[in-house]
Amino acid sequence: MPDPRVRRIRPEDVDAVVKLVYALAEFERAPGECHLEAPQLHSALFGPAPALFGHVAEVDGAVGGFALWFLNFSTWRGTHGIYLEDLFVRAELRGSGLGKALLAALAAECVDKGYARLEWSVLNWNPAVGFYRALGAVGQDEWTTYRLTDDPLRALAAQA
Repeated sequence: MPDPRVRRIRPEDVDAVVKLVYALAEFERAPGECHLEAPQLHSALFGPAPALFGHVAEVDGAVGGFALWFLNFSTWRGTHGIYLEDLFVRAELRGSGLGKALLAALAAECVDKGYARLEWSVLNWNPAVGFYRALGAVGQDEWTTYRLTDDPLRALAAQA
């Protein structure tokens, strides 16, 4: 049975999720890098062509955790998968099963839709690494993530 505390995100959850995104940035030791505003998240989730999806976990009527995700595609498997952009549970609710319930909801989404995989990135120092391994998740240590942002991104775009 699905965990009744977890459901799809609704427009009225956006402000609470934005606050939790800022708490995540603080947890990840990068609070100055977070610039998300509620209208941006609302548009990404509920605009005319949403490419971002989400689930929230509620405790006593308040959003206590969230998972924001989007579809990726495996050319080797020939099908979509889910890329989990962010998973966060308020500190006082960790250990209550909310994180596992959110991941289980995404796993169910994959299975129900025939998606091949559920993927995410995690900082090496994050204590959740042990939790993920206990679920059977396998680190992709042979892969290195690369990212272009800001000036280097604009410089490369100028060459198009």
